[in-house]
Amino acid sequence: MSMIDYVTTATTKYIEQMPKAQRKKYGQFFTSKETAVFMAELFDLKSVSGPVSILDPGAGSGILSTALIERMQRVASITKIELVCYESDANILELLRSNLDWVCDHATKKIEYKIISDNYILSQVADYNHMLWESPNPPKFDCVIGNPPYMKIPKDAPEALAMPDVCYGAPNLYFLFASMSLFNLKDAGEMVYIIPRSWTSGAYFKKFRQKFLDEGALEHIHLFVSRDKVFEKESVLQETIIIKAKRTAVKPPNVTITTTQSNADFSQKTVFHVPYDTVVSGEDKYVYLATNAEEVEVLLATYALVENLGATLPDTLPSIGLKMKTGLTVDFRNREALRDHAEANAVPLFYSQHIKSGKVEFPIGKESEYLVTEQNGLLQKNSNYLFVKRFTAKEEHRRLQCGVYLARKHPEYDEISTQNKINFICGQHELSECVVYGLYVLFNSTPYDCYYRILNGSTQVNSTEINSMPVPPMNMIEAMGKALIRSKDMSEASCDNILRSFI
Repeated sequence: MSMIDYVTTATTKYIEQMPKAQRKKYGQFFTSKETAVFMAELFDLKSVSGPVSILDPGAGSGILSTALIERMQRVASITKIELVCYESDANILELLRSNLDWVCDHATKKIEYKIISDNYILSQVADYNHMLWESPNPPKFDCVIGNPPYMKIPKDAPEALAMPDVCYGAPNLYFLFASMSLFNLKDAGEMVYIIPRSWTSGAYFKKFRQKFLDEGALEHIHLFVSRDKVFEKESVLQETIIIKAKRTAVKPPNVTITTTQSNADFSQKTVFHVPYDTVVSGEDKYVYLATNAEEVEVLLATYALVENLGATLPDTLPSIGLKMKTGLTVDFRNREALRDHAEANAVPLFYSQHIKSGKVEFPIGKESEYLVTEQNGLLQKNSNYLFVKRFTAKEEHRRLQCGVYLARKHPEYDEISTQNKINFICGQHELSECVVYGLYVLFNSTPYDCYYRILNGSTQVNSTEINSMPVPPMNMIEAMGKALIRSKDMSEASCDNILRSFI
């Protein structure tokens, strides 16, 4: 029996007897054999010789460590493997130790391992922050391989306070682990992680991206087309990616991007090489995951489009006096203010369900369509807006789904409200109908939807990301809106034709 088969079998038995709630408490989602082998193969071992050091933070049952050790068995120049595993869950320590003992007994090379049961983050606070009592020579590793815990923590959690240089808001443990792992690497050392895609964009991850991509370089990213088949025994519905990064300030010319449907078909992966500056772009260091030549063209064409429309530097919504905001009313927190029918002092409350075929329809007979409140924070002027659904899935035809809201359709109201599952675009001054229709042309077009799909991997249409997207100057947006009004055709194809006509 191979090393990885032995450890996989033992892990499966553990999963079957350990309650899912217990594993979820620690953010444990175990890596499959196929994924572990693929991750191990990503390391460049051609020039490695002598003793090699491996770090496995959040080691679990040792599947990833075992896959990498098994790979290193085939490299003649490697003489010794030194493995350090962090694992703080007492329930799995016995299994981890048993698995590693078996691996050592059946290895062809000398292996020394150490299990550290301390908290991976907190145990290195002094070294990471260069405090007075830091270790003079903290251990550094040739290779780091990891499947960190996926778990949100409070912004005042000890782990968050330990890494203030990468934290903003309520962080997730997985990117704290990733940042610490980069810190643990030797210069030119490599790390391979399987993590959620959410870090590639969004304001909460900005500080992490900037530090991680300043001190390291992405070399390979693997995408899974299917969200529910990465951790097949765990029922995890999250877009997950595999990244390989090197600790270096020198960026490679290209990033290799591979894709598979699931974790069971790595032999059928697609392979695509994308210029590094196309993948990692902008002040916020967004990571654009283009998977083919057409998507790269979309990225480049979006900026080219804006330039062709008259902008020397790409404008954004804020730079032309506009902004996307999140809807104001969290309905379950304001149940006493909700009404099913119109009454005195009630105002319309708009939901994503009101966005239909490019327009905003109201009322539609939905419950809680009205709001009675004097809280200014829940009310906004009855003005012209572009409404955009805030939650859409990658499996849907479009990620950007929007509708034109015109104040004149509801003259009886001075104010309205928006539920927080929609976004709306407004301006410093009231938007003309032509501008709203012009914004609709942009956000209902194929290029803009594709651009956003490449940028964003979560189910949330994030206002921060939208506000950073390139847009044409205001006069061009207005002209596009006039063209759409004349056409009376709100379809995606119509928006595409109008957009092309302005290039």
